[in-house]
Amino acid sequence: MTETKAGPCAVVIFGAAGDLTKRKLVPALCNLAKSKLLPREFAVVGFARTAYDTNRFREKAREDIAQFSTGAVEEELARWLIERLYYVQGNFDEKPAFERLRATLEEADRTHGTAGNYLHYQATSPEFFAPVVNELDAAGLVREDGGRWRRVIIEKPFGHDLESARALNKGLARVLEEKQIYRIDHYLGKETVQNILVFRFANGIFEPIWNRRYVDHVQITVAETVGVEQRGGYYDTSGALRDMVPNHILQLVTLTAMEAPGSFEADAVRDEQVKVLRAIQPMSPEEVLSRAVRGQYGESDVDGQRQAAYRAETRVPPNSSTETFMAMKVAIDNWRWADVPFYIRTGKRLPKRVTEIAIQFRRAPLILFRKTPVDHLRANQLVLHIQPTEGISLSFGAKIPGPLLRLGTVNMDFDYADYFGGGASTGYERLLYDCMTGDPTLFQRADMVEASWSVVKPIQDVWRALPPAAFPNYPSGQWGPPDANELLARDGRHWRKIE
Repeated sequence: MTETKAGPCAVVIFGAAGDLTKRKLVPALCNLAKSKLLPREFAVVGFARTAYDTNRFREKAREDIAQFSTGAVEEELARWLIERLYYVQGNFDEKPAFERLRATLEEADRTHGTAGNYLHYQATSPEFFAPVVNELDAAGLVREDGGRWRRVIIEKPFGHDLESARALNKGLARVLEEKQIYRIDHYLGKETVQNILVFRFANGIFEPIWNRRYVDHVQITVAETVGVEQRGGYYDTSGALRDMVPNHILQLVTLTAMEAPGSFEADAVRDEQVKVLRAIQPMSPEEVLSRAVRGQYGESDVDGQRQAAYRAETRVPPNSSTETFMAMKVAIDNWRWADVPFYIRTGKRLPKRVTEIAIQFRRAPLILFRKTPVDHLRANQLVLHIQPTEGISLSFGAKIPGPLLRLGTVNMDFDYADYFGGGASTGYERLLYDCMTGDPTLFQRADMVEASWSVVKPIQDVWRALPPAAFPNYPSGQWGPPDANELLARDGRHWRKIE
């Protein structure tokens, strides 16, 4: 993040009474204010159906800052932010409410000098995306003229399949220009994710070996220890595939596999990401059966506590066929990555909460060691840790001291917090700041969204047509069903052991 403050603006949060606002957005704004990256000419307008007024919204924000901030917030800073909060109560398709919103924004312009620059954050259910944009348009709140900018942030999911994603993009394009749309994915606010490009393209020792000649395969793991908790009603309409793969995981794939962009301009970076998505070989129905695995967790004892099966969770049907785990083998059909498989897996109720990218390099030839006690060489491995600890690890072989030639594995570990100092973050600070400054690099374009859903579509079609044979098929607290291990074993590989 640069030291430059964002320019004058007002942030409108639709769904301002919800969890995302109190747990992530308000704490993120506090952190930006601490870092002196918010302008003095700043305001926030909350919009929701909850029957608050501005005074109650400010009181609630004070409570939320005390409860959910990532660090201590000075009273003066909290007061500065709170006195810039306003609230509009109304439904998301109610024209009079949007007239009240316009009047409130005009008041913020006069009181705080926000200059008519508006950032509309849709922290709502996806079915409200298009209605809110249409009402904003009718109220004249997304029209850019007189040097003013108007932007709209949309939270994932961006549709639930390829057809709905195309329909959403067309609906937004009828009102907004593409440069006004910011499709947000909070995973891309993580330091390590942003550092992938710097790590790859600023270090001459890694880029020359980042290809099929030296890399054997890549593993991407996004694992959670929790179940669906109280989100069973939503999750059962989504599942692991739709919830994680078209957004979080394929974004990690593109950043790992993309070619060097011509510059760090937003469209230069995103052009290269789209090329990766379009190079992913679409699976035939037969390939889906052999290259994609789904699972659902059952009950089990984990750390002495009985964990319920997915089908016993609140608001989940007792015969649900929704997957809580998925794994797949991705083939990128281009010059750099031909014949290098990318294995991805994600799921709930797994042994550890972790997100990481593991680059497995090819083994060195054993011929040099044929007359020594060494009968096996381990491959070098580079691991980009994304959460909960952000850092990078590199493993390599070294001789164990002693008269015999024996090899051991050495790990070099870099931790962001240890090396650069820990800055508490929600993951939204960088993304909000980029929206305010007009930098869309970390946000998906319409073509990226549709290309991602094109990768997922064949799997959705087959899984929809063929219900799973044996759910649940993995106990809570284990790394998914046995078929996930078989996915790699058929290629003579295995999942990295995560401890």
